[in-house]
Parts: sequence; C-alpha cells; structure tokens
Amino acid sequence: MTKQRLVILGGGESGVGTALLGKSKGYDVFVSDNQKIKEKYKQVLIHNEIEWEDGKHSEAKILNADIVMKSPGIPDKVSLVQQIYSNEIEVVSEIEFASLFTKATIVGITGSNGKTTTATLAHHILKQELNVGLAGNIGDSFAKQVLEEDYENYVLEISSFQLDNITSFKPNIAVITNVTPDHLDRYDYKFENYIASKFRIAMNQTQEDFLIYDADDEVIVNHLKHNPVQSTLLPFSLEKIIENGAYLDNDNIKITIDNNQIIMPTTNLTLEGKHNIKNAMAASTVAHLLKIRKQTIRESLENFQGVEHRLEQVLKINKVQYINDSKATNVNATYYALESMDAPTVWIVGGEDKGNNYEELFPFVNEKVKAIICLGIDNDKLMKNFSSMVDVIIETQFMSEAVKIAYKVADAGDNVLLSPACASFDLFENYEDRGRQFKNAVRNL
Repeated sequence: MTKQRLVILGGGESGVGTALLGKSKGYDVFVSDNQKIKEKYKQVLIHNEIEWEDGKHSEAKILNADIVMKSPGIPDKVSLVQQIYSNEIEVVSEIEFASLFTKATIVGITGSNGKTTTATLAHHILKQELNVGLAGNIGDSFAKQVLEEDYENYVLEISSFQLDNITSFKPNIAVITNVTPDHLDRYDYKFENYIASKFRIAMNQTQEDFLIYDADDEVIVNHLKHNPVQSTLLPFSLEKIIENGAYLDNDNIKITIDNNQIIMPTTNLTLEGKHNIKNAMAASTVAHLLKIRKQTIRESLENFQGVEHRLEQVLKINKVQYINDSKATNVNATYYALESMDAPTVWIVGGEDKGNNYEELFPFVNEKVKAIICLGIDNDKLMKNFSSMVDVIIETQFMSEAVKIAYKVADAGDNVLLSPACASFDLFENYEDRGRQFKNAVRNL
C-alpha cells in the first residue's frame, strides 16, 4: 500500500511539528517554504530525514499531495493554494491535523483580544491539578506535543486563520473572548466573514460540549441570535446577572454551573483592568467545568503573573512606570490598555495599519494621554487623527529614539505605554521583537 502524501506549506513551528507527527504516523512528508526556513527548524527536518525545500514552492512536488497542511500565515488567495483547491486536495490547519491523533479533552480559545491571556491563565489554573499542555498560537506546536507528550488535556489558543482550515476539529470547551474588526484584509474587508471564522470554533460541537462567551459583546450575541449553535452556552458578563455562567456582583465574580457556585473576589486579582476580569471569568469557568477545586482556582488567580508583551510592567525610572503592551496589534486591544491607565500617559503607537478606525480611542486620548510618539514608517493617519488632541506628537522610526523621547517628556507619576494598535512588520520581525526592543531600550536608560 502506498503511503499517503502529506505536504506542508510553511517550515515554522506549526509546519515542522506537523511534519514530525505526520512522519511518525506513516505519511510520506514534504515541507515547502517560500521563505528561508530558520536554521533550528532545518536541523530538525534533516535529523528526522524529512524532505524539505525553502526559498521556493515546487508545484510538481506539492500538487501530488493527498493532504496539505497550510501554515496559518498563508492566505487562501495565493495562486498555489488556489491550484491546490482546484485539484480537490484537502487543505487542513495544524490544529485539525493534530487533533486527529489525540483523545485528550480540548479547550479551544479564540477571540480578537484576550485569547493569549485567557489561554495562559486557564492553563495556569488547570496545571495545578491536571495533566495539561498549552499550544496553538502559543509555545510548542500542538502537533509536536501530541507526538511527544500527548497530554490528557490541552488548552489551545486558536486564531481565525487556524479555524479557517478545520473540518472535524471539535473542542470539548470553546471560548470566544470577544469579536472586534481585525485582519479584515484576509476576509475581503467584510467583518461578517471574520465573525463567521471565529464561530467555526463551535461548528462541530454538540450539546455535550460547551461554548463560553462574552454576553456583553453585541457582535457575539447578535451572531448567536441569528446563527444558533448546538453547544451548551455559558455566558459571562460584567453587566448582567447570569444564572448559568459567570457575572460580576459588586467586587465578586460568581460562576454557576448546574447549581454548583463559586465566588471569587476581584480585589485579589493580579491582573488589572475590566478586560482582565472578563479573561479571569472565562478561564475560571473552564476550570470550574473541569472540576478544579475552588480553592485552587482562587489561589491561581491571585498568583498569576500575566503574559509577556501584554500590559507588562517593565521598570519604574524616576517614578515613571514603563509598560510594554506590544501585543496590542489592533485598536480594540489598545482601547483596553488606555482604559486601564490611571496616570497621565506618554503613548507610543504605530506600525503597519490594518485599516484602523481610531475613533473609539479619542475619549481616552483626550482624558489620559499627554504626549504621543508615532513609531512607524507611515504615520500620516496617526498624525491626522491625534495631532489636535495633544500638545506633543513626535514621529520616529527607531525604538531606542522613541523611548528616549518618552523619557524626556514624562514627569514623575506618569506612565510610558507602548501599545501600538498596529501590526509590527514595518519595522520589526513581530510583536515579540518590538516588545523586547522596547524593554531593552528602557533598561538602557
């Protein structure tokens, strides 16, 4: 019997993880990347005798596939991908492929913002009592973990791009943190297409499965009203009383599932801001569903250290707090960051604009921001939107310079906040690179 041919487009973390898992399951594996494959990944492929190429895509070696795993970074519009579809070759995401080879309980977390914090926090709580892996958009690839560890449970942070290529993937517990316009360039600039993509997380769920979602998010509530899901629904809210799910009662989070209630004071949460109360609600609801002890949930919320590049307090210099929120790659994420500022703020913003509408930030900029530093190749839109709101607005294309300017402008008691509201690819490798450069520049002051 001939082996099934698995072609992998993209030789990054998810691609190489899938290659290793595919080889172990008896597939004939070929990895193809249009860019250079990083040396560390090349060595893994060579060591495991997996055929690969980089700097090109050889169509003859790709179009004879039985199944293609496409890296989430590659859009469907690419002509090679279109050819693959027209040849009726199945295209899957790493999440889909890896899920075929595990019997684990899966918690899938998606959303425009908050998914990394919610996934990391859920994992932090669950690992106190369960055998659990953290994967998806975060850490080691899901496929690699299924191959090497195969945990009994997984928390997966899942992007819309990863959900676009699932067919049978079904998380036992799905979480949608919120849905705001993002990545619209990948969805024909139609918000409804992006919303539908997020809801694919629940498309294979049954009544035995759970969908945890923000009941204050009108986009989610409207979508559910017109497109009901089979899942058992567990909403969470800061504004409404929720009988089955989670809500805020004064300063207490109350979570009820099948008449079993847990109450947790928010005063002891290490994470600040309203959005983080929601993230805590979602993660705690997951833990409560998986029968984690109430005491463990409370203690875990109190000692969780947060996520790198997400409202990360870097240093205090001359009574000025420097905050790294490089992970804020869209306007809504920056909205939460500015909302949580409790002191006059020097705001470092800018990068690759994804069709941003900055209007929702205007009240916070008027109220809290004393100076703006635009860090990007093209800052025209930022200058147009904000120059009339602040006395000081300066452009730069260097992180070190942005931090030095902030140092000069800030007074004792102020915050300096990097919260770009944009993608990082104009000046940096990714948001992590941007965040690390910010932290290094602050430490060099």
